[in-house]
Amino acid sequence: MKLPKSILIILVVNFCQISIFSQDLGIDNINEYQSILKNKNIGLVVNQTSQVNNTHLIDTLHALGMNISTIFSPEHGFSGKFNAGEYIDHTSYYDSIPIISLYGKNKKPNSMHLRNIDIIVFDIQDVGVRFYTYISTLHYVMESCAEQNIELLVLDRPNPHTHYVDGPVLEKEYSSFVGMHPVPIVYGMTIGEYALMINGEGWLGHQKKCNLKVVQMRSYSRYNPIRIQTPPSPNLRTMNSMLLYPSLCLFEGTLISVGRGTDFPFEIYGAPFLSTDFSFSPEPNFGSKDPKYNGTLCYGFELKDYYRDSINKINLHFLIDAYHQSPTYYQDRFFNNFFNKLSGNGALQDQIINHMNENEIRETWNEGIQAFLLIRAKYLLYD
Repeated sequence: MKLPKSILIILVVNFCQISIFSQDLGIDNINEYQSILKNKNIGLVVNQTSQVNNTHLIDTLHALGMNISTIFSPEHGFSGKFNAGEYIDHTSYYDSIPIISLYGKNKKPNSMHLRNIDIIVFDIQDVGVRFYTYISTLHYVMESCAEQNIELLVLDRPNPHTHYVDGPVLEKEYSSFVGMHPVPIVYGMTIGEYALMINGEGWLGHQKKCNLKVVQMRSYSRYNPIRIQTPPSPNLRTMNSMLLYPSLCLFEGTLISVGRGTDFPFEIYGAPFLSTDFSFSPEPNFGSKDPKYNGTLCYGFELKDYYRDSINKINLHFLIDAYHQSPTYYQDRFFNNFFNKLSGNGALQDQIINHMNENEIRETWNEGIQAFLLIRAKYLLYD
C-alpha cells in the first residue's frame, strides 16, 4: 500500500527515519504466518504504521496471494491523519476492501463485521503507555474474536517503553477507553506480550479466551534503544515526544497545553498564566484542528533536547512544578475530570494539591507496581 505522499510527508516532519534497530519484527517473519493465513478470509487491524521498509502489510499479503476481506482501523484512522479523540464513523475503502473504524460509535467489531472473516491479523505500532488507545482497541478485537470463535494473530513490535515499569496501577472505578486494565501507566511490555496478558489474566471477562497466536520478533531485547519507522499518531512525531509522552500526557487532564497546534507537540508545555522565558502560540495544524489556547501566547518549557537516556521513569516534576507555579485562581481549576482517567486513580491530583513531593508520591505506587511485576513476568517473551 502506498499512502498518499502528502500524508507521509507530514507524518515524517522532524522524525528520524531510522529503522527499528537490528531485529526482525513480527511482520518480517513471513514463514511463521504464511501457512496460517493461506486459504482464509482475513481481517486486518492496521494503520499507517503497519509496514516495514516502506512495504505495508496489505502489500505483503497481496503479494503472497492472500485474501483480505476487511480492514479495521484504530484511533487516528487507517492513514493516521485524524486528530486525537476525533470520531470516525464512516466506512471507507481501499482497493474495494471496506475499512471499518473502531474509533467512533463502535469500538468493537460486531458479528456483522466479522461474518466473512476466518482470522484477524493485528499489526499496529504501539507506544507502550496505558492511556494510548491502541491496547484498548486490541482488547475489544480480542473480545470479539473470543465471542465469534475467530483466530487472532498479533504481529509483534517493540515500543519505546519496554525497559521499565512506572506509575500508579489503574483502579477499576477509573476504567475507560484510555485505561481498561489494572496496569501502571508504563507497563513495560510489547503489544504481543500485552495481548498474552489480557488473555491469560481473564480480562476479557466471563471466562472468555481468545484463540491467540503472537508472531514474535527475532533478536530483540527490551533494553536496546529503538527508532520507530513511522510516527504512530499525528502528535507523536519524534522519538523524543514518544519518550516524554508518559510524563506530559498527564497535562491533558489539566489547564496546561502540551504543544498541540505547534511543530513540537509533547516536547513543549505551557499556558498563558505561567511566567517563563519560553513561549509558543498554538494554531490549527495537521495534528490539531482546534488546539488548547488556539491563537493565545503561552509560556512554559521546551524539552526538544531532553536527554533521552535519562528517560526510564515518569517525570512528575513537570506536573508538580506547573501546578505550584500557577496563580491561585488557576490552581483551583487546574485539574479537570479527565485527569483521574489518565492517572488511573483519584489520589494523584490530591497528592499534588497537598504538596507531596515526587518521592513521596512514588512510594504510594510501589506496592501496586510490585504486584503487577509478578503478573507481567508470566507473559514476557523477550529478555
